[in-house]
Amino acid sequence: MELKKILVIGATGYVGSHLVPRLLSMGFHVTATGRSLSKLQKQPWHAHPHVELTTLNLKDEGNLQSLLHDISTVFYLVHGMASGNDFYQYELDIAHHISRELNKSEVSRVIYLGATQPEGEESLHLSARKATGNILRESGKQVIEVRAGIIVGSGSAAFEVMRDIVMNIPVITTPASVTSKSCPVALDTMLEYLSRLISHPIEGSPVFDAIGPEAISYEGQMRRFARVINKRIWIIKMPWLTPRISAAWLSLVTSVPKPIARALIQGLNHDLIPANRSTSGASPLSDIMPLPDISFEHAVESALAQESDVVKNDIWGYDPDALARWHKSYGYYPKKAGYNVDTDASIESLWAMIQKVGGEEGYFFGNALWTTRAYMDAAIGGDALKKRRPNSETLSVGDYIDSWKVIQCEDNRFLSLLFGMKAPGLGRLEFSIEDHGDYRTLEICAWWHPAGFRGLLYWFAMMPAHLFIFRGMAFALAKKSGAKDIRPSRHS
Repeated sequence: MELKKILVIGATGYVGSHLVPRLLSMGFHVTATGRSLSKLQKQPWHAHPHVELTTLNLKDEGNLQSLLHDISTVFYLVHGMASGNDFYQYELDIAHHISRELNKSEVSRVIYLGATQPEGEESLHLSARKATGNILRESGKQVIEVRAGIIVGSGSAAFEVMRDIVMNIPVITTPASVTSKSCPVALDTMLEYLSRLISHPIEGSPVFDAIGPEAISYEGQMRRFARVINKRIWIIKMPWLTPRISAAWLSLVTSVPKPIARALIQGLNHDLIPANRSTSGASPLSDIMPLPDISFEHAVESALAQESDVVKNDIWGYDPDALARWHKSYGYYPKKAGYNVDTDASIESLWAMIQKVGGEEGYFFGNALWTTRAYMDAAIGGDALKKRRPNSETLSVGDYIDSWKVIQCEDNRFLSLLFGMKAPGLGRLEFSIEDHGDYRTLEICAWWHPAGFRGLLYWFAMMPAHLFIFRGMAFALAKKSGAKDIRPSRHS
């Protein structure tokens, strides 16, 4: 019997990355798309025999008919929150593109994950979500729109921001809009709804609301979250905190990207409780598909139990040391610092030099600063002064370089080192080479998942040194690789 073919647009996103393995376990053949093949290949399910990985640039007006061939159901799970200030037009443009291609295809059902629409005025983000649903329906296909607010699960932007704030900040200052309410729904409930909609008998192109069992204010969610983790918090409301200030503050004290922080703050200005069905045209999905209620507390506990999934992937090389050191209090979204240069040095010479890190070349630049940091680590019981290097001139996964451990190593392309010093958090140092034909881009960067407020303070205290050292390292490494032309990268 031929497997039913499902296309998931947005398979590397939060919901998509969890939905794909569920669909595979149900026996479907899944075509999973994302903007980056490397991100798709880092998903735990990437090697499943019934999944096909395909890059898809939704801004490209190219023909999608080959991708839609033999597809029965499409999940449309993308949004533009991370696309900067023009995200509204970006979302509408890609929706029009997909709608035109769907119209020419044999797809029978489209399942679109939108956003809960409040009564009255909407934020730009929520308006874009609503407009996207309308545009997709112009395809003439059956479009089932599922509107949701906060989804409680490991990796959800709203949940991770809440977790970072509650776990890391004892005195929480918030805008007055923190009293607005939503109906948070558990990730398991959302995945069950979406997977059942593939075959559930439905007429027309309806709009449904996927909601949890309670309407809870954002303040109430933070307080209940704190009780789950047995922590006491103080919440101080500050009416003068504007959305811009609040978003900047969120980006400072958490690791959530700024565009997402802005969208989340805008959402605070509304009660994200489904509007009256007579005016919104939407009805609760539970009316046609009743599922057991999952309380907010149980959803939080389930999400926290899955937090180690952050390091159970190719980004960390499935490294057991990274998994053992991960703690649920660490920031989900990492902080990043680094530097890129464009150079005429060959890939082979750059890669050969990268693999000398920690040996006679030291760290290519600022070796006195690296040594000072190693002594600081030794003073608190670390082993950064212990000199280690493999005998081979090449590096392999599992090798140790001083206190660092090689967790990923792709010849002529990428080296990732697990941070081994004592510090409040978990991090890695990466070297990558990208070939552009007549020149190469060399990037050196550090990623840091801070352990609470101490981890953030550590990161910001080290930031000036990081920016100085990584710039110097990039130029020095390229020069030592025989480069005659080195300049700041146009891809920074």
